[in-house]
Amino acid sequence: MLLQDTALIYGRYLRQSLRSRFALLFGVLMPLLYLLFFGPLLTHLPLGVRGSSWQVLVPGLLLQLGLFGASFAGFMIIVEKGQGVVERMRVTPVSRLALLLGRVLRDATVFVFQAVLLVLAAVAMGLRAPLPGVLIGFAFVALLTISLASLSYALAMNVRTPQEFGPVINALTMPSMLLSGLMLPMTLGPKWLDVLSHFTPFRYLVDAVRDAYVGSYGTAHMLYGALVAVGFTALSVLVGTRVFRTAGA
Repeated sequence: MLLQDTALIYGRYLRQSLRSRFALLFGVLMPLLYLLFFGPLLTHLPLGVRGSSWQVLVPGLLLQLGLFGASFAGFMIIVEKGQGVVERMRVTPVSRLALLLGRVLRDATVFVFQAVLLVLAAVAMGLRAPLPGVLIGFAFVALLTISLASLSYALAMNVRTPQEFGPVINALTMPSMLLSGLMLPMTLGPKWLDVLSHFTPFRYLVDAVRDAYVGSYGTAHMLYGALVAVGFTALSVLVGTRVFRTAGA
């Protein structure tokens, strides 16, 4: 029943996304602008890591796509609460976990699709990376999306208006982006900033995907990144499910 309920919710929200093709493509616009206008600036700079500048920048842009996109996914719940959709779902026998999983799996599908478009554009600009590394990057984008979307929906279930939701998300995502080294490796900064960045879980994901893009799959970065991604996802889904149950979603 859980799989059936999840597939039902997933299909409903995926059809909504497919009907809004403009929004589907517009979501990749910001990382694409970074790729086009920021990427060429790094071409001849010493970044202190293995691989080309594209192998440094593109993994960060992929995770930036998941970070910002999934963090704001909860806006839809606020809209649905105002339209009475959540109230109608409350009286159905659908699993509360399925109500969450269907949504976050739809989000993961959308952002992985956008990640594919971003990588294709990066290849056209000069990115060269092994196919297994690229696929590993997509897997990290999916896990990051599931975890952050779960927390975003959980927060949205506990606020009443977008004006309450937006500032909280901005206050969390901006420091996360700056401390995770999405744009440039944190090893380029002062030692204290590099140490501080290790308290941000996204730092481990970025380092893991960058290793994957240069073909290094058995490194400590890959191990730590995988453990953090899986653990963070499991914890986030647990929190999101509990909120959906207590909120009567």
